[in-house]
Amino acid sequence: MSKLPVVVVGGGIGGLVVATYVARAGRPVVVYERAANLGGRAQSRSRGEFRFNLGPRALFRGGRGAAVLHELGVSVTGGTPRSSGALALRCGRCLTLPTRFFSLLTTRLLDWRGRFELARILSSISRLDTDAVQAETVADWLDRVVRHREVRAVIDALLRLCTYANAPERMSAGAALHQLQLTLAKGVTYLDGGWQSLVDGLREAAITAGAEIATGARVVEVEHDGAARGVRLADGTMRPAAAVALAVPPADASALVGGFGCLARWAAQAIPIRAACLSVGLSRLPAPRALFALGIDRPLYFSVHSAVARLAPTGAATIHVAKYLDGDGDDARAGERELEGLLDTVQRGWRECLVERQFLPQMVVANSLVTAASGGIAGRPGPTVPDLRNVYVVGDWVGNEGLLADATLASAKRAAAQIAAKRPEAAAVA
Repeated sequence: MSKLPVVVVGGGIGGLVVATYVARAGRPVVVYERAANLGGRAQSRSRGEFRFNLGPRALFRGGRGAAVLHELGVSVTGGTPRSSGALALRCGRCLTLPTRFFSLLTTRLLDWRGRFELARILSSISRLDTDAVQAETVADWLDRVVRHREVRAVIDALLRLCTYANAPERMSAGAALHQLQLTLAKGVTYLDGGWQSLVDGLREAAITAGAEIATGARVVEVEHDGAARGVRLADGTMRPAAAVALAVPPADASALVGGFGCLARWAAQAIPIRAACLSVGLSRLPAPRALFALGIDRPLYFSVHSAVARLAPTGAATIHVAKYLDGDGDDARAGERELEGLLDTVQRGWRECLVERQFLPQMVVANSLVTAASGGIAGRPGPTVPDLRNVYVVGDWVGNEGLLADATLASAKRAAAQIAAKRPEAAAVA
């Protein structure tokens, strides 16, 4: 007799973490990834000598994701961008972004009343009980806490920055403010080599632990009768399984079980978070001191990631710019022109230095917005699926810990612990 394997559908960072923990617990595990390469949205692309992520990505230094990586022994290197010298964009002008004491004193973005109020609010955020405002929207929290319109715009921009979400009328204030607490306390890391270095590290950890990984292997169905029995591949092969972890977006998870029960409801409720992302590789920076800018009156982001991480040749630069979208109807060409205009404002002359570029008009940066209406972070589903035994979900839309990659890695660890705690089934072998 031999143990049935645990099947992980999806070879992104969440799927690789599940596989590593399950394999380290002594269980056989196989990962099926439909694409030719692992990593999903965490992949990086090489364009000549430049390295581009699929949109701007950062690892939150104080988040659950960093803790999981440390526990797995997956080390990444990189640098933390400095807040000093950061710019605020308003009405097409570059002003000082007020986030620290000196910038609060010197910025012309706010008058003295606004500076005092912003300083008071930023200092109080670290002490805020974010659980108490999980069911309150960002917009309602701002209405209640902030007096000055200009201060509201700055805080709204900071919340967009750390959540990637441009939905203050729906997003949970508690979830957004907790993410801002992490950002203000410990900052973020831009990874050397891009997020591909993280994918490669997790792949090595999974294989070393004993996991089997199959790429170019598309799972088309999870066979179940109230409990998972196995998965069917695109070539018709049926693979029995002791448990199935779905490390895929909610719509894909629902489709794999035939639109059944909880998974269908979770997929219908999910609101994807999207951004238009333009990445450019420049032979040099026309304005070497302009390394970060945040839109105040427009949902825009600019950062020279190569200023602190190895992503470009010596003397050259990799820049990520983005527009946080608020719906599905955004015009792609208009969005690209707006991002090019952002580069014109912050790095005038960039066009003459352009070597490589990548534009992603509707990049999904997170699979589901954490809404106040659902109760905030505690309203997210999984990892267990109540009406399907031995089926688990993993991703940035799962569990009650963190946002973005933090949620993905935390839910993967929790799903793996629940799988490993169950007695494995056995299958006869000839």
